[in-house]
Amino acid sequence: MDFQAIRKEYENKGIDESEFPCHPLSLFRDWLELAVNKCPGRWFEPNAMALATAGSDGDVSNRMVLLKDIQDHGISFFTNYDSAKGRQLRSNPRAAVVFHWPYLGRQVRMVGTVEKTSREVSDEYFHTRPRGSQLSAAVSEQSREVASRKELDFAKAQLVEKLNGQTIPLPENWGGYLLSPGQVEFWQGRLDRLHDRIVYRLDDQWTRVRLSP
Repeated sequence: MDFQAIRKEYENKGIDESEFPCHPLSLFRDWLELAVNKCPGRWFEPNAMALATAGSDGDVSNRMVLLKDIQDHGISFFTNYDSAKGRQLRSNPRAAVVFHWPYLGRQVRMVGTVEKTSREVSDEYFHTRPRGSQLSAAVSEQSREVASRKELDFAKAQLVEKLNGQTIPLPENWGGYLLSPGQVEFWQGRLDRLHDRIVYRLDDQWTRVRLSP
């Protein structure tokens, strides 16, 4: 493969940190809103983020998940608590995420601590999902080995029959996580790879610095 042939050049007027707000999640809301408004099509999910976790043994894993809420002190996503990511977060409740919007030439990175959302928050979100997604969450033992696709489909069909016309209860091992960042980096692609990188760090309060690309 000719990697030079797929090289992209970034062209943008850049970002001026003097115009940034004091709180990074306020700026993140603005960047995400622009990413949604400028989204090139339904095939792209602007709220998708790469979530990295590590267990107490040092093993690291990464996967794409969907951002589902932004609060003043963090961002939320939902999953099976017994999944690979859930097991790692149980032993090491820290994580890093990356949002990438290539059509804007932008990225946002966050690193911080993770805790479960309340059962009430998880239940409320669970029942906003399409019924099919609720059923799939209820039958899936996420990250566990399964004999075949047929086995998954059969388990779901049985649950559909069992709960016909009934509310699907929130599984005991399914819910949300809140990531409270201690560091947030805003990256803007620039010409000749001399990119802009502005980082917020939380100590007693948020401070902001520029990093060399």
